[in-house]
Amino acid sequence: MAAPTALAAPTLEAALWERAPDGSVVCALCAHRCRIRPGLRGICGVRENRDGRLVSLVRDRVVSADADPIEKKPFFHFLPGSLAYSIATVGCNLHCLFCQNWQISQWPREHAGPVPGRPTSSGEIVAAARATRSATIAYTYTEPTIFFELALETSRAAVEAGLRNVFVTNGYMTREALDLVGPVLHGANVDLKSFSDRYYRRVCGATLRPVLETIESLRARGVWVEVTTLLIPGRNDSDEELGALARWLASVDREMPWHVSAFYPAYRMTDVPPTPTHALHRAARIGRDAGLHYVYTGNVPGDSWESTACPRCGRWLVRRRGFRVLENALAGGRCPDCGTAIAGVWA
Repeated sequence: MAAPTALAAPTLEAALWERAPDGSVVCALCAHRCRIRPGLRGICGVRENRDGRLVSLVRDRVVSADADPIEKKPFFHFLPGSLAYSIATVGCNLHCLFCQNWQISQWPREHAGPVPGRPTSSGEIVAAARATRSATIAYTYTEPTIFFELALETSRAAVEAGLRNVFVTNGYMTREALDLVGPVLHGANVDLKSFSDRYYRRVCGATLRPVLETIESLRARGVWVEVTTLLIPGRNDSDEELGALARWLASVDREMPWHVSAFYPAYRMTDVPPTPTHALHRAARIGRDAGLHYVYTGNVPGDSWESTACPRCGRWLVRRRGFRVLENALAGGRCPDCGTAIAGVWA
């Protein structure tokens, strides 16, 4: 096989693939490493083998764009109170049965025909971010890995314009992809959906190990990382699994925030009830007991676990309600009472 191709100029050609002698191509963008025969698409549904070359069907097809509070991603230790101009295309390289954004993430699985989205250049995205006074561009809603070419091009343009870049990702990407985007990526919120490989295989169509490796690799590269787990009753919420997950996170970095979010019935998991608040509190306590300094609940506005306290003296530092910051008492990224440095990106 030939060496992986470099990122092409603004055309449909995809990044990171190899051509095989039989006309198939091997995509090296995500951990599936799909081998795709001519005329077919990869698992994501948006990368296609056309006459022996891999093309992206979402190279410039933005299906959703809006300026959101950074807390919505969620990021709680990354420029709190700021806006993140958020973009997405259709498609995803996982097919989680509980997906909360399935209407766009699973569009290629549920529909035939041309991929939807408005043709949008990286320059237009950066201009829109600046017009909305966003400090950051977030690649989110679906999965930035599958619109990698647009995300990478936009990230490079954003850095030149003085903006930050964050991925909200399932973490199912390759080291080759991280090598390309790492230099222009400032933050990532990684969905760690479970600590069970069996769960990943049966519920998400993936495996656990690549996600763990992505979290470790991002931290090693100096990218700010927060982790989110959607807590689904009876599926991934046992004390044993949550304890193992939290202990693993603490072994990587005790100061890495962990968000445990409430599930609401969606997509192909409408027979499961919403997550009760007491289950979120139980998970949060498990995280704290495992040594994590910053554990948060999500999708329950007004909950006391939404706010940031100093891990040393207990002073409330950043008070939140939903996606709003009510108070930010940090002084240069430190607790104003005891001077403890609070991990994060504050300026």
